[in-house]
Amino acid sequence: MKACLLIRADASICMGTGHVMRCLALAQAWQSHGPVHFLSVEITPALEARLAQEGIISRALATAPGSAGDAEATIAFASESGAVWLVADGYQFGADYQQQLRNAGLRLLFFDDYGHAGDYCADLVINQNLGADAALYARRTPHTRLLLGTRYALLREEFLTWREWQREIPSVARKVLVTLGGADPDNFTSRVVEALDGLDVEARILVGGSNPHLEKLKSEIGNRKSGMELVVDSTKMPELMAWADVAVAAGGSTSWELAFMGLPSLVLVLAENQVSIAAALEGAGVSINLGTQTCVTTEKIAATLQALLTDVTRRTTMSQRGRQLVDGGGASRITTRLQSAGINLRRAGQKDCRLLWEWVNDPVVRTSAFSSKPIPWENHQKWLTEKLTGSTSAIFIARNGAGTPFGQIRFDLNQQAEAQIDVSVDAPARQGGLGSALIRAGVDEMLLTTCVQVFHALVKKENEASVRAFEKAGFRRAKLITERGQEAWHLTLARNND
Repeated sequence: MKACLLIRADASICMGTGHVMRCLALAQAWQSHGPVHFLSVEITPALEARLAQEGIISRALATAPGSAGDAEATIAFASESGAVWLVADGYQFGADYQQQLRNAGLRLLFFDDYGHAGDYCADLVINQNLGADAALYARRTPHTRLLLGTRYALLREEFLTWREWQREIPSVARKVLVTLGGADPDNFTSRVVEALDGLDVEARILVGGSNPHLEKLKSEIGNRKSGMELVVDSTKMPELMAWADVAVAAGGSTSWELAFMGLPSLVLVLAENQVSIAAALEGAGVSINLGTQTCVTTEKIAATLQALLTDVTRRTTMSQRGRQLVDGGGASRITTRLQSAGINLRRAGQKDCRLLWEWVNDPVVRTSAFSSKPIPWENHQKWLTEKLTGSTSAIFIARNGAGTPFGQIRFDLNQQAEAQIDVSVDAPARQGGLGSALIRAGVDEMLLTTCVQVFHALVKKENEASVRAFEKAGFRRAKLITERGQEAWHLTLARNND
């Protein structure tokens, strides 16, 4: 039976749609592993329809958001659905809410943007923002792991097919995309439309179907010059971002989509939680921070945009830095962490000698090794005895939820508190990301039980599948090296920097 993921998030005109939309990206990534259920007290009709289109089962809760009753109802549904993980995303969920869920025995992934809960007892806390700092979570339990930074930025599946796409940067830009969130309750979109009216541009104005000012915007754009198009509830965001030369956007989760697509942008701060995001993006040279909506005039928007439209050097730099900032692997990295929690590791013993020998002599494993020759049984017996009796290696057998062994992971340690990894997965278990989940489970075990500070892996350059498995587990490509006469990627992961 496939594992169920349960998500608890809300959306409304006042709070916006960002929490649900980033959870949708995680839901999409999880669906190859099992079903996804969605619980909401508030959600817009457009988003409810989108969840249904994605095959996500949604249910309404009749309770005060973030209350003890909310937690009780969520716990009950988690039990009913057999959820292996619960995801909570929203500023209405605080420390007490986390504690109630954890007391019920649930594994909890908690989204956070600025340390709003104060105290944290969730298994995983994700802050995908640029400049996310562990100091925000000083009051956390020992078992709480932090996933910080744009490596965990969540992008929906429709963006991931654009990974290899290259943006063309015109000397003078004319195509402008305006996207100020799914609701924009204060109708700042109208002010941006007014600013565009005096510029020689072609503009597409994106609004959500739940925007309360939709009819007014239709009238305003219809009465202005040609070249402006209103786009409602688009499902083609990557295509629109690829079409545009510049964007005017709110400082929310759309920022990571714009960065991934290499689209230079002007950022407007429409909510308090966007202040630090906008400042950090400008500091990284990815966008221009226009400031808060109460301080931004139509004239400032127009002047800043006009300057950027004619500055090809700045737009080129902004585009390049955005692509470097967000690589699109956030959802898969998070999913790997969720999967790894379902893997049981035990120390290998002499009884595992034949199993390990069969795995190491698998043709695929030998092909990926730096020496492809089969390993004789006698050599393997001697090698394993030395590893098990020595103090510089740790070998684990991985078992799935049914208790079936499916792979091994070995750590060879040195005196500098570093470890080199060797990993292999049995042929029937190679689908579904178990390799990266096993790597992550092994690393977490070593982080918990040893003083290892840095993990190393060497992978043949042509073995891109294994490279991606390590990257999904949190590793970074350090450099290309030569290992036994063959080109190889040296990948690393440092404690407290994964």
